[in-house]
Amino acid sequence: MPVELRVRGMVQGVGFRPTVWRIATDLELSGEVLNDSEGVLVRLAGPDTIIAKFVRRLVDEAPMLARIDAIEQTVLREPASYEGFRIAHSRTGVMATAIVPDAATCAECLAEVIDTSERRYRYPFTNCTHCGPRLTIIEAAPYDRASTTMRGFVMCDACQKEYSDPADRRFHAQPIACPICGPRLTLSTIKGCPVDLPSGSDAITATADLIERGHIVALKGLGGFHLACDATNPEAVCELRKRKRRFAKAFAVMMPDLEVVRRYCALDAAETDLLQSRESPILLLDTGGGHRLPEAIAPGLSSLGVMLPYTPLHHLLMRDLARPAVMTSGNRSDEPQCIDGPEARARLADIADFMLGHDRPIVNRVDDSVVRVMADGPAILRRARGFAPAPLLLPDGFKDAPPVLAMGGEIKATFCLAMNGQAVLSQHLGDLENAPTFDDYRRTLDLYRDLFAHRPRIYAVDRHPDYLSRTLGEAMAEADGLELVEVQHHHAHIAACLADNEVPIDTPVVLGIALDGTGFGDDGTIWGGEFLLADYRSYRRVGSLQPVAMPGGASAVREPWRNTLAHILATMSWAEFESEFAGTALHRYLATKPVAALASMIRSATNSPLSSSCGRLFDAVAGALGIAADRQSHEGEAAARLEALVTAGLLADTPDDAAYPFQLSATDGMIRLGSASMWQAMLKDLAAQTPAAMISARFHKGLAVAVAGLASDILRAQAVQRTVALSGGSFQNRIVLEEVKRRLEASGAKVLIHARVPTNDGGLAFGQAAVASAQSLADAD
Repeated sequence: MPVELRVRGMVQGVGFRPTVWRIATDLELSGEVLNDSEGVLVRLAGPDTIIAKFVRRLVDEAPMLARIDAIEQTVLREPASYEGFRIAHSRTGVMATAIVPDAATCAECLAEVIDTSERRYRYPFTNCTHCGPRLTIIEAAPYDRASTTMRGFVMCDACQKEYSDPADRRFHAQPIACPICGPRLTLSTIKGCPVDLPSGSDAITATADLIERGHIVALKGLGGFHLACDATNPEAVCELRKRKRRFAKAFAVMMPDLEVVRRYCALDAAETDLLQSRESPILLLDTGGGHRLPEAIAPGLSSLGVMLPYTPLHHLLMRDLARPAVMTSGNRSDEPQCIDGPEARARLADIADFMLGHDRPIVNRVDDSVVRVMADGPAILRRARGFAPAPLLLPDGFKDAPPVLAMGGEIKATFCLAMNGQAVLSQHLGDLENAPTFDDYRRTLDLYRDLFAHRPRIYAVDRHPDYLSRTLGEAMAEADGLELVEVQHHHAHIAACLADNEVPIDTPVVLGIALDGTGFGDDGTIWGGEFLLADYRSYRRVGSLQPVAMPGGASAVREPWRNTLAHILATMSWAEFESEFAGTALHRYLATKPVAALASMIRSATNSPLSSSCGRLFDAVAGALGIAADRQSHEGEAAARLEALVTAGLLADTPDDAAYPFQLSATDGMIRLGSASMWQAMLKDLAAQTPAAMISARFHKGLAVAVAGLASDILRAQAVQRTVALSGGSFQNRIVLEEVKRRLEASGAKVLIHARVPTNDGGLAFGQAAVASAQSLADAD
């Protein structure tokens, strides 16, 4: 009897149907294959043994961009008469399949682009089913050319032939194009005046020449505009910072090839593979080559954000330029990147000198992803191009949960659509406090809901009453008459880590350690250094960092010196500090601040909320060392620069007994990890003019020893499994993550860390979706 195979997963726009056609034809099976809104549908007629062989080969020989999540086989009751095997027309419907992320240029397409004998020689929009745009151009399901922004480009005869040939790697490659029929580049001044190209030059060569001459160019790429300049030119880099008003945050750098990367960075095998992967992220690499880029690329840091070219346009430009180039988001600081020419000319008019644009519209704004290798594996710090919107399979037990829309947090915002045992986490969207970013968040949310035909039955939001994502979620739930589930910030972090590690829904409670900057606590204070006994459904707070006041509230997040002063005043009086440390640079600095006013605010609890935040502790220590003490230009700046002081050798040479001590105390049934003893030791080091790098090493190691020690104490005292989940933005710090993990594993604990979703608030929506889903299933039991 004929059979029907339903193939689910990332199986559209990846050359899956041609693979089915090739295998079926090779095995002399008859039937058909087609795309529909649920994935790929295959109907086969032939001997059962041959059909079984077909299924095995399909799994083994799936295209490189494909991911098969399930193959469901049904016997067809009525006989079918097929003449050979054919690829049938796609069907539309309610979206239940995955959209494949945009993929970096494959080796075959790159070979064509640089081969003078090929018809796509130096064509910047070359692609095939193995690479090219996906999410950035799709407007509706299923993924066919008519549903993308390529529908306005009518294929020439040569492209149509490739598109229609199942044996060609461009068979049904929806963005297929060539110089005759496809998108085209235009080079102009930022005001729109065309640039005359020199004889024998094209727009890419001319752009490389402009960058080499010190100009700043707005370059339209895959998911938006970049601002590009010569990364080896200090004047150009500083001018870009000045114009963009991005005074300290590191710039990403694109390098022509691995040979150039090795001139500037230390690079191991795992990092090499990531740079060359189909995701082609920005990879944070330690500086370590014989060459150095200007300090203004990454001020105060010991690492560079590096990526390789990932589109034909970038490949050609970097070959012509033959040197590193800054490739930072085409926007004003903190705003969404521009995605079309008129917008770029308006918003980047006083930043860029020239614009290299093209006429292929971008539907979905998608930033570059950021990855760092930590604890022997890749950790995604910003999940965007190359990763989103690939669905994340939820662990065992979640499949029957009702559809959930999780709204995420306030910074590093994402949202998450959960349904049918999988979660679609949006690309990184930015900080919602910025009005244009919030507008983009809402627009992208509407697009995803339409694209996936997602109809939630539950909305999940953070408990913080002032988060814009929460306000929007509340309004949507009320308008739809649906349930609203509030998820505590750090519970969401731990749930995200559990789901990231595919921990089944019925797993007993684990110890979750959530270290971050800000999360609204159940007691109305600000949490951020939390030890929770948790599963997906619930949690119990059993420990935390000792709360310390944040004088000035939100101002303390921006100005580290406020936290430095608050921590000192929590350790001793100002008079005691002056008496013992009057000769230090720290005392001289703090004496210029309104110490008496802030001390009064703390005593009266006026705009000085208590916080157990690990992020604010890092800010306080950084401020004591004079690192971004007056003001941080961006979230996490002080902590990142504090970490950058510590080399691997220095950390290894710092024994545990030289690490700064923390002290434990019991309060209201909880264990508090206090820092007063740490401050006493550090202030003495400051008075002795101990090098800042040594102080940072002793702080990092002391914190890791204390956190791992308290976790071990909790595991011994509580009747729970010896599994610890680490989450929260402070675990982006490689030293803290690796030291805590190593020490816990040495004590016999199993340690879970993030891999597929960010440990920072970019993974929050994923955790919210897991919590709301688990609670709904518990309520239904």
